[in-house]
Formats: sequence, structure tokens, C-alpha cells
Amino acid sequence: MVTFEINSKKHIHKGHAKTYHFKKANFIKIKEALNVIDWQKLFHGKNTEDKWNIFKLTLEKYTSQYIPLVNKYKRNRLKPMWLSRKVTKEMKNKKKAFKAFKFDKSEASYKAYRAANKACKKAIRWAKLENEKEIAKESKTNPKRFFRYINSKKPKSENVGSLKSESGLLLTEDQDKAEILNDYFSSVFIKEKLITGDMKFINQNLLIQSDWLTQDKVLQKLNNVNVNKAPGPDGIHPRVLRELCVEICKLLFVIFQDSFLSGIVPEDWRKADEVPIFKKGLKFVPGNYRPVSLTSVAGKVFEGLLRDNIQEFIGRYNVIGKNQHGFMKHRSCQTNLITFYEEVSRSIDQGVAVDVIYLDFAKAFDTVPHKKLLFKLRKIGLDENTCSWIENWLKDRVQRVVINGTFSRWTPVVSGVPQGSVIGPILFNLFINDLGIGIESHVSVFADDTKLGKVIQCEQDVTSLQRDLDKLGDWALKWQMKFNLDKCKVMHFGGKNT
Repeated sequence: MVTFEINSKKHIHKGHAKTYHFKKANFIKIKEALNVIDWQKLFHGKNTEDKWNIFKLTLEKYTSQYIPLVNKYKRNRLKPMWLSRKVTKEMKNKKKAFKAFKFDKSEASYKAYRAANKACKKAIRWAKLENEKEIAKESKTNPKRFFRYINSKKPKSENVGSLKSESGLLLTEDQDKAEILNDYFSSVFIKEKLITGDMKFINQNLLIQSDWLTQDKVLQKLNNVNVNKAPGPDGIHPRVLRELCVEICKLLFVIFQDSFLSGIVPEDWRKADEVPIFKKGLKFVPGNYRPVSLTSVAGKVFEGLLRDNIQEFIGRYNVIGKNQHGFMKHRSCQTNLITFYEEVSRSIDQGVAVDVIYLDFAKAFDTVPHKKLLFKLRKIGLDENTCSWIENWLKDRVQRVVINGTFSRWTPVVSGVPQGSVIGPILFNLFINDLGIGIESHVSVFADDTKLGKVIQCEQDVTSLQRDLDKLGDWALKWQMKFNLDKCKVMHFGGKNT
């Protein structure tokens, strides 16, 4: 018996996702409605969750009343940037000549059509060339146009196609695909082990900046909200928040302050819609997709304020080592590569060999154990209000997968820091900050990617490098992190390195 598979394109039924039609929005009416409400009376005696729900439902009421909804289309209706009047004229001439040729089929009309076609192609080529020159010339003064052009050249993301279940069944309905991807994304979570007795410490509770949360700073964050991002599960669009920033900044300040002081995190801020993005490999394999989290935009505004305060704390007390280049101010992938390259090239120039070990954690962000993370946050001296808020922010989190407007069921998130969040990356940095303690080799880290470099001149150097690898293995075991062995590689530098 011969079995085979055929990978072919199939028409995918698109869901009926809706989006706001902001061109017809009446924000003046919404502002007027919000300004006449006695918010102090509505908020009186209410806890953080109740205040948030009052704010959200009121905003929903007026946005649905004054902002119409339309079907969400992914196709780009904008005309090409190179489409000039001259090109349009040549295209019309070509179309006119073609109609004339179809009408009489004469040799003269055919030659006229060919000439018009040639002139049209030449005009298009010239227009595209001139457009690219203009974009390059204005790249510094008009970066938005430059990146719009770059993004137009990128391959368009496709909808999730048919997926194969573990039993071999091919799933084509959006609901079934959302459920199977939700099962896969949640399967990577870990069950946390109890913290052992040797992990005791004295909390320094270092001085934290007291003026990090003000109404003016809330307004500033709202003004900087990216309106092109998608809303989270609460449905509040970032465009709405920015348009109404003056009217709602005081309300959100009250909610943010109550949340931080009480430690109560609204339920909406602990939810995430996961959008599956294809990575590589076979498209019908669920494991070849990664999730991108969409969370509450208002919640992320507060996270941004809290992140700024934590970063100020980190900078003041030099909490994170210089070997970490990911998600850090004035550090980047480039600084990571340059500093490591200088170390390695200096040794090679001196005629000695260097071994470099490339290490990668498996599902690093999704497997961070919450209690162990909080232990480390308290150990470095973060104040109890911040630690308590983060603890409740991580507690009882849920996620669901969305495909073409179709949602899976909600699934508990029992480990990890949300990658779509604002404070998630900095929390991950703090969690792995002690990774290089006791390591003799040169360590360079960018987020969850680690490089280990060691000069190799004798057998003792090889033993030392192996000892460092063993220490990293012990660290991973203690903190419940796993290395992705398929992505861990070794590279030998130097002519005498074997």
C-alpha cells in the first residue's frame, strides 16, 4: 500500500470579525457624555474591580453608540505610492488602445496597443524608481513612509490553514483549530515545585521612587498609546483611549492607584487573546505555530508606568549585570554581538583558541515558575506593594486562542510571564539575572539566548568550561528551566582549536 500527502492551497472560510469605523466616529459626543457623569459618586465605596468594570461598561456604552462597526478586511485598499498622474494617464491610454484593437482587430490598432502597452510599462518602471529614490532621500525626515514601503515588500501573513490532530484527523473549522492550538500552547506550562529551605533571605526592601504614579504620567502614557495595535479581550481599542485621554486620565489614575495599593488586579488585565503565528515547517502541525498575546491596553498603560519605576530601581542599584543585553536601555542585540566579538577576536589575535557554547532555553517565557520569580523579586529588594501587585497579576491568569474572530475556551496560565505584556520581559531578565554567578567563562546574554566563551590553551581549560556548563545545568534544574538541546551548539575558533 502506498500513502502520500498533498500540500495544496485551499479556500479558507473567513470569520466575520468586526472593527471600529473610526472615520465615522463622533468622539465629541463621547467626550460630552463622559464629562457630565458624576464619577466620584459612581466610584464611592467600590473596590478596584468594581471601579474598573464601571469605567469599562460606561466606555463600551458610548463607543457602541457613537462609533459604528464594520467588517474587518485584511486586504490593502490603499493605492500604490508610485501611482502618479502620468502613470494613470498611460494606463488609461493602454486600456483605450486595447478596446480599439478588440473592436476592429486591425494591424494598425494592434500596433497602437503594443505602443501604448510599452509606454505604460516604461512609465510604471520609471515611477517606481523615482518613488524609491524619494523614499530613500526622505528616510530621516519621513521614517513612517520609509517603513510603510519596507513593510509592503514583506510577505503577507496567511490565515491558519488546516491542522492535523494527534489522531491524524484534519481540522478545517476555525473553532476546532482554535481549540487544538489552545491545547498545544497551554501544554508547555509547568507545574511548580515547592521552594526548598535553602532559599531564605532577608528582604532589603530598598527605597522605591514614590512619585512614579501621577495623573500627568498617566496622561502622557495615554498620549503615546499605539493606535495601530489590536485591543485585548476587554475590547477597549487603543484609539479610543488616546482620543479620550484627557477625559479618562483621572479615572484611570484612580483605578491604577487603588490597584497598586490594594494589590487587586482587575480580571480583564489577567486575560490574553493568543493569535497564532506560523514559524516554520509543516503548516498543518500545531507545534509549528507560536502565540502572540493581545492583552488589555489600559492594563498595559499601568504596566508601562510600573516598568519605568522598576527600571529606575534597577539602574539605581545596578541590579542587572552588564552581561544582559536584552530589554535593557542603551543595550541591544548589536551591543551583545559587539562586546562578545571583541572578547573572542582579542583572544584569536593573540594566537589562542576559543570555544563558544550557544545555549537556548526551551519555551523560556512560558515556563518561568511564579513563586520562584517572586522569591527573586523580593530578594533583590523590590518593595512589597510592587511584589504583591505582580503576584496577583500572575495569579489566576487565563488565555484563549482567536482565529478569524472565533475563540477557543479559556485555559488557565499556571506558569510563565506573558510575552505580550509590558513588564513580562523585565521580569524575565530579573529571573535569570543570577544565571552567570560562579561562572568562570565569559557569559553574554540576550533575553533567553546565552553565549559562553572560554580561551582553550590546555586540558584544564576544557575541564573548566565543562564545569561551567554543569553549573548552568544545575541552575536550570533548581529554577525549573530547560535547555533546548536541539538549539544548543558549540563553535571552535582558532587554527589550533580541535
